[in-house]
Amino acid sequence: MKALTWQGKRHVTVEEVADPVIQAPTDAIIRITSSAICGSDLHLYEVLGPFMDKDDVLGHEPMGIVEEVGSEVTNLSVGDRVVIPFNISCGKCWMCERGLQSQCETNQVREQGSGTALFGFSRLYGSVPGGQAEYLRVPNADYGPIKVPHTGEDEQWLYLSDILPTAWQGVQYAKVPEGGTLAVLGLGPVGQFAARIGKHLGYRVLAVDPVPERRLMAERHGIETLDQDAQLGDRLRLATDGRGPDSVLDAVGMEAHGSPVAGVAHNVVGMLPDALGRLMMKKGGVDRLNALSTAIDAVRRGGTISLSGVYGGMADPLPMLTLFDKQIQLTMGQCNVKHWIDDLMPLVDDPSDPLGTLDLATHKVPLDRAPEMYEKFQKKQDGCIKVVLKPNLNAAGLAAESGIAQVNTPLSDDTGTTGADRP
Repeated sequence: MKALTWQGKRHVTVEEVADPVIQAPTDAIIRITSSAICGSDLHLYEVLGPFMDKDDVLGHEPMGIVEEVGSEVTNLSVGDRVVIPFNISCGKCWMCERGLQSQCETNQVREQGSGTALFGFSRLYGSVPGGQAEYLRVPNADYGPIKVPHTGEDEQWLYLSDILPTAWQGVQYAKVPEGGTLAVLGLGPVGQFAARIGKHLGYRVLAVDPVPERRLMAERHGIETLDQDAQLGDRLRLATDGRGPDSVLDAVGMEAHGSPVAGVAHNVVGMLPDALGRLMMKKGGVDRLNALSTAIDAVRRGGTISLSGVYGGMADPLPMLTLFDKQIQLTMGQCNVKHWIDDLMPLVDDPSDPLGTLDLATHKVPLDRAPEMYEKFQKKQDGCIKVVLKPNLNAAGLAAESGIAQVNTPLSDDTGTTGADRP
């Protein structure tokens, strides 16, 4: 099959790799119809290279059609349409029973001291082949996959794999009081959904991003937006009676703009041999903390900061005096996808599309164009906010070039192929 593989820092290629096969009775094989590029994928592309191995298959936001099931999978049938959560969980362990599927004890990557295994996300999370490919082996398929109807575009359902529940959890963790104000830092895909969710739940939302196209997308959904500048904290306080927002959701994470020293550190670690780079990151790694610093400055006293953007540093300096003095609560963590599906499914299934799932993807392209789109997404070129890869679609099925107006043309996904049709 074809799959997107990691070859080095800022170097990914589509290669022919072995088809996945059933390895355990609780496995399933999925034919991928859509697989998105996530902001977290860019961390592997740029910062977390020391934890990657050549030819690792990337991707953790897939959906598709069930092709095969193991002997102990009774909840799925060949031909079912499913979304695959990015974290692999069993549904039976102590953590899963408490809604902490991202900490699943059955699948924890204990040799790395990490939580549950993730698809396509480095040695830190198990080196499980990912879903930016034509097919995917899904462990614990007796619990993980989310069955969805054979109706609507893939994009109506696809984001249940990661970014929609991640944004929902981030807003829940933000603990916004009734009628309160939520500031969202970063209007990438998670930030877009977090802002829309906040508005849907009745909060005033102030969303911040330096990229005009991202602000315009948020404004289409009635979100108040602000550009990013050195006076951002003062402007957020001015907009909230001088106190600051009740809650701030950081949807940026480790690669924030405006942190030059940490940026140099990232580059230095990226040039080290892998073993030494891994050691440096696990013992002394630092993040670009500009977004978190802004959140600490802007949030009101007694407020809450919710971290949805990924952080990976082990030696980050934090202003503990300010955190303590302002009585700030910090909440964070990998999303517990399955925990939130019952809340989200009615919204995603609503014909009125209250969260705007069909207004997020700016680029829909064949899998072969994934390397090009990683670069565009990282550099925020061509209005790129969300990329959806279509493995079963060749270039003839899309507009010749990826101008936004062209690639936003609705696509019809082939969802009828059976296992007998696999190459």
